[in-house]
Amino acid sequence: MSSILIKSATIVNENKQFTTDLLIKEGRIERIDSTIDVKADEEINAEGLYLLPGCIDDQVHFREPGLTHKGEIYTESRAAVAGGITSFMEMPNTVPNTLTQELLEQKYQLGAEKSLANYSFFMGASNDNLEEVLKTDITNVCGIKVFMGSSTGNMLVDNPKTLEHLFAEAPMLIATHCEDEATIQANLAHYKQLVGEQNLTIKFHPKIRSAEACYLSSSMAVELAKKHNTRLHILHISTERETHLFDNTTPLAQKRITAEACIHHMWFSDADYATKGNLIKWNPAVKTAEDRDGILKAVLDGHIDVIATDHAPHTAEEKAQAYLQAPSGGPLVQHALPAMLELHHQGKISLEQIAEKMAHNVAICFNIEKRGFIREGYWADLVLVNLNKPWTVNKDNILYKCKWSPFEGTTFKSGITHTFVSGNLAYENGKLVEYGSGMRMRFER
Repeated sequence: MSSILIKSATIVNENKQFTTDLLIKEGRIERIDSTIDVKADEEINAEGLYLLPGCIDDQVHFREPGLTHKGEIYTESRAAVAGGITSFMEMPNTVPNTLTQELLEQKYQLGAEKSLANYSFFMGASNDNLEEVLKTDITNVCGIKVFMGSSTGNMLVDNPKTLEHLFAEAPMLIATHCEDEATIQANLAHYKQLVGEQNLTIKFHPKIRSAEACYLSSSMAVELAKKHNTRLHILHISTERETHLFDNTTPLAQKRITAEACIHHMWFSDADYATKGNLIKWNPAVKTAEDRDGILKAVLDGHIDVIATDHAPHTAEEKAQAYLQAPSGGPLVQHALPAMLELHHQGKISLEQIAEKMAHNVAICFNIEKRGFIREGYWADLVLVNLNKPWTVNKDNILYKCKWSPFEGTTFKSGITHTFVSGNLAYENGKLVEYGSGMRMRFER
């Protein structure tokens, strides 16, 4: 493992900015100092560039095993690294669903073989696998995923007794997808009757997967967590109303209930369905401009703790189907940090807040061992950014296996120049190092 000396970078870390040198050795940050005069295997002049902790994405769907026509651990981790995401946590709704310890370990083996980024995989919960869930090793696995809304395969957990037992007995963080299935189905039936199934288009998506469906489920999860003192993390908050379910006065490390916002819910609104169509069909749905702005406000004031992607690729052909047949989800890992930096250019969020919400707070929420901060002794997961390097998203520079992006045609003002994963230079000025830099994340629990 080579040593790397980064010279004259402006570090953004722990609510501060300062210009300094940084030495990477044996995969870790060896030294941070105003001037470091040592011989390293590689030296990078970072004058004028900003050095942030590598982003940790706590919600991705990389589609392997079983759905590899959409994406693979290799292809999607490659795109993540190019986008400044150095670590990811992947969801269990692959095929087969990750509902046993054996299947979970098989995914870790795939990660070890293929991932260019650091990795962890969620254990999946169903209505009938509680015994398997309770075997999960809290030091080696990021968390337990509970779909309190429809999902792929046998993963909708809608049995009240099962939910009670999960929340009462889970030995670690539970991450939930919260949408009330009964409300969704009632809304779907209503709009089919109102306009006819053949006339249902994407504009009905936020009405079918409504704000009420989200709030009913999220509030139920919060109630269960408070009842059982569960460590709960609610994913992809999509409504302003839900943000008020969360506390912004307790220090993050002491919170038992935390929340996540996703890039698309802070960027798009229902007005964008007219031009983007099914490309921005997600569950939960993109909703109103007021919801979009309220979510960003909650990120800034601490009601929402982390920013993630819910990266979930589908093929262009799948997305081109009629509304009811087109699957929900879209690819985001390559463009998440550039999108947040664009919001920074618009004066909506500071660089320090981006580092906090996309790295520091994820590490705190999940108790990740020695990652998420630029500190001596920590793993060197880092991203160098040029805030004045405009580029336009197009098919030639999209790295997802599906080869499309909801950001296609968007010009971002900022570009990522280098990404370091566990001390390895994994991406440099458009070129990826095509070997597995990624390591399995560990958790201090």
